[in-house]
Amino acid sequence: MLMRSSHVDGDLRLSLWRRVREFAVPRSMIEAATARRVAGDWAGACAVARVDVDLDLRAAARVHGAELAAEVRADLRHFAPDLLRWHMPRMAPDGLLRAGLTVTLARYGVSGAGTVHLVARTAPAWADAAQRISLALWTGHATDRDVHPHPHPDRRFRLDLHRPMWDARHAPDLAARAGAQHWPPPRGGPGTSPPGEPGAVPRGEPDGLPPGCATHRWAAEAEILRDADGRTGVPVLVRAGRRRLVLDGSATPPRVLRGPAPSYPVLPHAATWVLPDLELLRAGLIDADRLHPLVAAALRPQWTPAGAEADTDRAWRTVECGDARHRIGLRHGVLTALDHDPDEVRREELFAALGGTPSPCLRVIDAVHRDPEPLAEIRARLDHGDNDGALAAVEELLGPAAVLRDGALRDEFESAVARQVTYGLYRSGLAGRGPLKTVPQRKVNL
Repeated sequence: MLMRSSHVDGDLRLSLWRRVREFAVPRSMIEAATARRVAGDWAGACAVARVDVDLDLRAAARVHGAELAAEVRADLRHFAPDLLRWHMPRMAPDGLLRAGLTVTLARYGVSGAGTVHLVARTAPAWADAAQRISLALWTGHATDRDVHPHPHPDRRFRLDLHRPMWDARHAPDLAARAGAQHWPPPRGGPGTSPPGEPGAVPRGEPDGLPPGCATHRWAAEAEILRDADGRTGVPVLVRAGRRRLVLDGSATPPRVLRGPAPSYPVLPHAATWVLPDLELLRAGLIDADRLHPLVAAALRPQWTPAGAEADTDRAWRTVECGDARHRIGLRHGVLTALDHDPDEVRREELFAALGGTPSPCLRVIDAVHRDPEPLAEIRARLDHGDNDGALAAVEELLGPAAVLRDGALRDEFESAVARQVTYGLYRSGLAGRGPLKTVPQRKVNL
């Protein structure tokens, strides 16, 4: 059996994260959500970041008290939904949000049964159109089960210990929490840092760990987890790909766990892996201007936003049409053959409708309408819920007055509309527990 090397897996992981950074959180969303958040409109920021708000602060005040509701309101004022979307757990092979997940963002009240969680939820895989996220308060009541297939906060996927990933007030702390100053580890390999040095990698680290493990942060993050959960001194379970390890203490190397997993605290996913943006920057696959501004400012303190790019004229497409080279471009909002007379174009289109072979210019235009070269990019935007970005790409390609013809491009948009309907049925509760037959999701963590 052929085995892929860690280098190959690492390259695939970075390639996938680069694609996620390109399509999953569009710049237009970040700018609009930031403007509303800065203006104090946290609900408006959620709306443009495709986050559905399923909580009522007045009802929370009646049930849990005004003090708890005030804490939640204070957090929501600084909630950056676009930043949360940037850092939410994703799955291979497409980099979509991990489906059917409940992620704790903050905890309020006393520990135990009385704790109220501010949670972010993703829809099940069969209803994940638009890649929307919902925001709610979880109290452990039975009614929560009627709303979401997995209402209980996931022990592994939690961000209450990682506020820099969703709270604008703490965003500047991202570099320190990610251990940017101690990553990558020294060239001598794992365990070469002195045990007392901040961010030291545990000595004797097991072999075979997948690429991207944040071993330089495991010991420190395990202590943060123990303190937060009030379980000082207990071992911490680490799930890294298919490997399961146990951290017994800051001075003890992790040991491989075999057999059933005990009820140890689980190191959060965000603490298990190196921040993808750090890896992308280190590999030269992305520059700071392509990052979320809050992330760029944290990882590159000297970074300043680049100015807007100057508008440039679109280059004409050229086609060998008979013995001449003709131009194809936008005219009156429609992609057309610029060097053909309008009457000639209409005759050619009628000739093609009757079964004839039109001129090369019209054949190229028809092909662009049905199966354009940027189809993969448009499909990626639709998959990540960026319908506006996909429409903008089509308008740039075909013109704002274009009518889609039968073909792969139209099929993608029709499929996106159908998925939106399914999501609407899920949100309204009319779809029940889901379709009769679902396609299993390939769950590979990013």
